[in-house]
Amino acid sequence: MKSNEFDAIVVGSGISGGWAAKELCEKGLKTLVLERGRDVQHLKDYPTMTASVWDMPHRNQIPREDKVKNPVVNRCYAYKEDTEHFFVKDSDHPYIQEKPFDWIRGYQVGGKSLIWARQTQRWSAYDFEGPGRDGFAVDWPIRYEDVAPWYSYVERFVGISGSYEGLDTLPDGEFLPAWEMNCVEKEIQQRVNQAYQDRKFIIGRCAHLTQPKEQHLAQGRGQCMARNQCYRGCPFGGYFSSNSSTLPWAAKTGNLTLRPDSVVHSVIWDEEKGKAVGVKVIDRITKEEKDYFAKIIFLNASALNTNLILMNSTSRRFPEGLGNESGVLGKYIAFHNYRGTISAKYEGFEDQYYFGRRPTAVMMPNFRNVKKQEMDFLRGYMTFYSAGRSGFGHADVRGFGAEFKKANTQPGPWNVFMMMQGETIPKESNQVSLSKDQKDEWGIPLLQVSVDYDENDEKILQDFHQQGEEMLEKAGCVNIRKSDSKQAPGLDIHEMGGVRMGRDPQTSLLNEFNQMHHAPNVFVTDGACMTSTGTQNPSITYMALTARAVDHAVKELKKGNLS
Repeated sequence: MKSNEFDAIVVGSGISGGWAAKELCEKGLKTLVLERGRDVQHLKDYPTMTASVWDMPHRNQIPREDKVKNPVVNRCYAYKEDTEHFFVKDSDHPYIQEKPFDWIRGYQVGGKSLIWARQTQRWSAYDFEGPGRDGFAVDWPIRYEDVAPWYSYVERFVGISGSYEGLDTLPDGEFLPAWEMNCVEKEIQQRVNQAYQDRKFIIGRCAHLTQPKEQHLAQGRGQCMARNQCYRGCPFGGYFSSNSSTLPWAAKTGNLTLRPDSVVHSVIWDEEKGKAVGVKVIDRITKEEKDYFAKIIFLNASALNTNLILMNSTSRRFPEGLGNESGVLGKYIAFHNYRGTISAKYEGFEDQYYFGRRPTAVMMPNFRNVKKQEMDFLRGYMTFYSAGRSGFGHADVRGFGAEFKKANTQPGPWNVFMMMQGETIPKESNQVSLSKDQKDEWGIPLLQVSVDYDENDEKILQDFHQQGEEMLEKAGCVNIRKSDSKQAPGLDIHEMGGVRMGRDPQTSLLNEFNQMHHAPNVFVTDGACMTSTGTQNPSITYMALTARAVDHAVKELKKGNLS
């Protein structure tokens, strides 16, 4: 048993798990990180990072056979021949869709931090206040002021590019130089910003090293080269991932033990001690069972898998899942609504082009129901847009010979693409549960997902289409076309909730420090902890909450409150 004892256990090695490992190891705790997938080491295990399209058997396309066999993962925009090794195939870990839900997963050391979209916006005071003010979810037990210093803490280490704008709806952070808009994007920005008092387009904020600082170079990372091949794993460490940043940083302390191929079955509850004492693990390959023990446990398995582990952690004390005295475990799942898009043309600027690639779009913070309820729907949406020319080789011309080749040297007209990122409202009916009769190959019940859109989501979509069309018209766009992808929830890859934070143990599972009300040495800091979703990309908030929770956990441990 001694060889299986640690000061802390972290379940999951993705964005939040990597941060938990870094913080715990830096604070001197012997830390075990359990990852259900295979080991992936920075540089060594990025097989396609420098490959050309013509080096791949199918020229970076997914064969028809794979599309038929794995329809869910094939709907993900980042799933291609050069990245498929970082994604979970549909049959690798099945689940039950009581309602259509596309669960996109990355089971390997680093998790989805290797394949995330790297967009990083802070929440504002209005996002933390919204549920308590408008009554659509339980009140957050924290406010922006509680998290602000931790946003700064993680931003400095991660490296976030962005512009200082002074917006109360999207607070500034610790920024590296921002990426630049092209000429049409600047024109649209200027016209829209002038036309509205409550709206402002700004360049997107993203976890890319535009100008590395000493602390980034110390991590072994370098400048982003704007290759637009991020999902392969970056050989420069130009974008943030657990593999290139937090996990190596944790390892160099000498306090990290990383165990891949470790499927966590459940958290172990000791009835006599009245506390969680460790986790039960099943080896992914051999199916051998093993128990590991620690004083504190951080669950960072990704939102739905963290729900699954807690629901499977039953005991006499908690027959419905660890800490689930309130009965809300697995309920109030929410996500982001990505269904709405708008395309348009922009006439003019035909003598101008742009250089290179850019890992972010232009964005506008939410302007609906920000400070008070004013629409016939709750909350709102962020807006993103980008402009570009249709590309060489796509001219609308047929034939052969000199004229055909000359026509295809022209870059084509300017196209504009706009999309929404809508907040969804946590509802009890949107929930996950465990199957009573179906199990996976490790003997763990399959997850049942029952999550869907509602009337509020439809109204937000309609408002985005109306306002987006109006903004593009004011910006001078033509041939404006609105679209509804009707995609299932889950494809946004921003699932949140099920183990939400709150003030009242009767309506929530976690307190203001992401600590379980009824199992205080267990912490949840991945997407499962979220009380509401906001309209922003969530990862930087997970990181900030994780660093904050570790700080509290270690202080409590030293006081003897978690021993």
